[in-house]
Parts: sequence; structure tokens; C-alpha cells
Amino acid sequence: MPGRIEDYALIGDCQSAALVRTDGSIDWLCLPRFDSEACFAALLGDEENGRWRIAPAGGGAATRRRYRGDTLVLETEWELPGGSVRLIDFMPHRGEAPDIVRIVEGLSGEVAMAFDLRLRFGYGHRVPWMHQADGQLAGIAGPDAIWLRSPVKVSGREFAHTAEFTVRPGERIPFVLTWHPSHLPAPQPVDALRALEETEDEWKRWVDRFSYRGTYRDAVIRSLITLKALTYQPTGGIVAAPTTSLPEAVGGVRNWDYRYCWLRDATMTLDALLRSGFTDEADAWRQWLLRAVAGSPEDVQIMYGVAGERRLTEWEVGWLPGYEGSRPVRVGNAAAGQLQMDVPGEVINSLYLARRAGLPPAEEIAAMQESLLDYVERRWEEPDEGLWEIRGGRRHFVHSKLMCWVAFDRAIRISEEFGRPGPVDHWRTLRDRIHRDICDKGFDAVRGTFTQSYGSPDVDAALLLIPQVGFLPARDPRVVGTIEAVRRELAGDGFVRRYPTHEGRASDGLTGEEGAFLACSFWLADGLLAIGREDEARELFERLLSLRNDVGLLAEEYDPRAGRQVGNFPQAFSHVPLIHTAYELDGHRGDW
Repeated sequence: MPGRIEDYALIGDCQSAALVRTDGSIDWLCLPRFDSEACFAALLGDEENGRWRIAPAGGGAATRRRYRGDTLVLETEWELPGGSVRLIDFMPHRGEAPDIVRIVEGLSGEVAMAFDLRLRFGYGHRVPWMHQADGQLAGIAGPDAIWLRSPVKVSGREFAHTAEFTVRPGERIPFVLTWHPSHLPAPQPVDALRALEETEDEWKRWVDRFSYRGTYRDAVIRSLITLKALTYQPTGGIVAAPTTSLPEAVGGVRNWDYRYCWLRDATMTLDALLRSGFTDEADAWRQWLLRAVAGSPEDVQIMYGVAGERRLTEWEVGWLPGYEGSRPVRVGNAAAGQLQMDVPGEVINSLYLARRAGLPPAEEIAAMQESLLDYVERRWEEPDEGLWEIRGGRRHFVHSKLMCWVAFDRAIRISEEFGRPGPVDHWRTLRDRIHRDICDKGFDAVRGTFTQSYGSPDVDAALLLIPQVGFLPARDPRVVGTIEAVRRELAGDGFVRRYPTHEGRASDGLTGEEGAFLACSFWLADGLLAIGREDEARELFERLLSLRNDVGLLAEEYDPRAGRQVGNFPQAFSHVPLIHTAYELDGHRGDW
């Protein structure tokens, strides 16, 4: 069985990522990209679906683990009666090919270690042909090849390669696993110790640009490092998470593939990066956006592949039993074809933030903005699937209308603040018309709250964004009433669900329930702070921080009844609002 979701730590090279369990097992790895087929898939099955474990021969969870300072280099330590040992895991920044480096370091005494490698390409399905070549262990299956280099001799038996060895104080025993296309010669070997030094230096140089020194500095920098790790460096695309099908409710069907670039998630990530001073990443994402959405705005999708791919066909991986039996396991995402009218507003808002941060203007960006505005003008009155990707039919979601308002509001600001010519009076007329429409049709005057969609009795946590985007002042009675309604109706366990999903009132077209959505809980903390309840906001924020695992990572959701994280992991959409709320509580406005 896989570990609990919070048992895992992330390592990555800004092109792919692996999840390492507290017992020293790598249970998830896709190579060469985030969205490639997994060669270790024990996370969604068992060890026979692929894993790589290095640990003391007696097994068991580690005594402690941590990242080395502000890096993505993971240290896992075991203290045993006969001695102590450290396992160092990392992925060097990509050179010729992707590598995973594992270094076993003796700390005291003598520790007997066990090595177990089970390669399974094709999402845990294909056993490769394993053989020795030039003193290395090679595994080949179709287009994929893996090379293992180590001074430890391994032997194969029953589709696994194992070894036993002893480590003593001061010894460092390296293992380097490298992926390469099978039709090409073996890649040049990586020096494990040199790669360790270079990888640490690379992360430290990146973090040196960060200036925030507030109360929550450690939580913020770990979140930023995680966001950087989820960025596909060759193109600037940002994935929502490095995993697929970790369930929103254990044993349920709400299992989705998040290894793609959602425009909405990426724009929120862009905000966090800009506010933290990382303009290079923001500019790279802006260029990725231009390439991804090139063409008619009618064809703009809500998500793309890391290089801008449009075809993300959803299919089910029938041979994987799923995380703790949570089926189906899905690859691809059918929501890519949905209509979500909030996305143009998110994109235009990100372009506005980029200009405020000092990124230079560009004619192609201005042309894209104008096309998106024309598109919103034509379609804002239509129903859509909304930001939560409802599969139960289109509706007039208030949040979607809100972001249509944002599209025109930010276009006006770009024109007025940066001298960009445009039909400002026309945009202002459209903005005001959308504002009236939302207030007339999306507000329940009897209950004193905005609603999820026009005519719906339900509230929605996305309504907490109304004051954040500037639609109404935070102290407006309609905003205060909405914050109170969300807290009353969606935060029964102290943490916020997205919308009602209990039996008989599920509005998303799916069966079962889900956990509390962590982003929404951070939004509630922002709302409480905005209406003057700082003590309550800080208390909620610090409760949310306590949900992070031992290395500071968050999944998409939290199950208060089971006391565990659920959903894909680690989740950018959880770490971004963490950064925002920390800054708000500390009054940090960013360098720009």
C-alpha cells in the first residue's frame, strides 16, 4: 500500500518530479516530463507497479527528514540501535538527460542497507528488459531506457533488482538513475557529489532574489520553491500538480489528472511570483501564454500541456487499482474542452499585474488582450461550467460573471495607468452592465449573500474573491453577508468546502463528497482580515499552516474527519493562496 499523502516529499528538476516516501521509497516518477507516462506508479497501486526504495535493511519510516535549507534537496535520516544513516535525494537541473541522484551517507556506527528497484514503464504496466552494459544496469521498454550507475552491485530476480550493503561513518555511496530515449547511446554519467553541490548552489541563487523577511517567511519560501519546481523550464508553463488521480475523497471517483497547465491556476501563481520579485518566471509564463492561446479566442482552452498542447484526451488506466482503491485512475483531462468564462478575466488580470511589476509591453500581448475582450463581450451572458469544472450542466455562475467584469476593469486600468489606447468608454459601459447584472441576479437579498449561480440557493467559496478583485469594498454589507454565509454553510469543520456536495444537493454532476478545499480556506482568512477580523483570520491561517506535512507541503484538500490530506500533491492552487494570505497578514505589498 502507498503511504498517506502527507508521507511524501517532492524532488524535481523543473521539468519533472518524483515523490519520496518517509520509508525511502520513490513511489511516483514520470519521465522525461511532468505529463509523461510514469515509470514508478506504486502511489496508485503497489510495489509491483514500480518503485525504488533505499532504506535500512530492517525497514520502517525515517526518524526525521528535511530539505537542505532553501533548496529542493531532501535529507531522510534513520537512527537505529547500531548506528545512523542519511539518504540524500534530489534531481539535478537538467543537462543532457533527467537524473535522480540518491546518496547514502553513513553518520555513525554501521548500518545494513537494502536496495530495491522495480521499473515499470507505461504507468506501472510494462516490465523492461534489464541487462548489464558498460558496468551499468540498463532497462529498455519501447521508447524508454533507464540507466543505473552505482558502485553497489545489484542482482535481478523476479522482475526486481535488489542489493544489500553496509555503510559506515563518513562513507557516501551514490546511485544515479538516468532516463534516455532508447534509440540513443547511453548519456554521459553524472558525478553525484558534484551534482549535489551544483544543485544546492542553483537553488540558493534563485532564493537570494527573495526579500520578504516577515513572520511567515519559512512557509512562504517553501511554497515558492514548490511553485518553481512545478514550472516546466523549457517553456515557462506551470503545472497544477505533478500527480494524477490522488482522490478528493479516499475510495471515491473524484480523481483527476493535474499534470497540465490551467490558465487560471497559472495566473494566480504568476501573481505570487511577481509579488515575491521573481519576474523572470513571470515573463517566461507570459511568453508561454502567448504561444498556447495563439489563434482565435473561440479556441482558447482552460488548460494546456506543458508545451502548449491542446489535445488532453481523458482515459482510464484500468490496470492500476488507484490510491487506496480510489478508482478510476485517469490520464488526460476532459475538462480541457469546457467553457469557463472566468479564464479570459484571469488572463487579462495577469497581464495587468505583469505591467505593474515592470514587465515591458508588447504588441502581440496587446492584440491578444483585445481579442479576449471581444470574446468576453460576445459571450459573457452565456452559462458555463465555472471554475470548479462542473460536470452537471452549464449555469450562470456568479464567479464567472465576476471575472468577466474583471476583464474589462483591468483593460481600463491598463489603458489609464500605462497609456495604452483603447475604447475605454465602451469597456466602462460593459463593465458597469456586468456589475448591475451580478448584483441584480446573483444576490439573495433575503439571506444577504451572493449565490453560486443565478437563481441557486447555494453559496460558493469562490464568492470570497469578490472583495479581492475589487468588485465591491470589503466592508460593503453584501460582502460581509457573503463571507458570513460561506463560513456558516461551507465551513462546518472549520475549513471551507468549495460548495455543497452532501447527498441530495450535489451540484457538480458527480457522486460522493470531497474534503475541505485548502485554497478556499485561505480565501476565508483573507476575507476575515479584509472585514477587520484580524485575530480570527490569523487563527485560521495558522491552523491551515499546521496542516502542512513535515516538509511544508500541501495537497489540494484536507479531510477533517480523517485528519489527512487528500487530492493531488503538492498542489500549486494551495500554496499560492498561502503566500497571498501570509503577505496580507504581514502587510507585505511586494517590491513592486
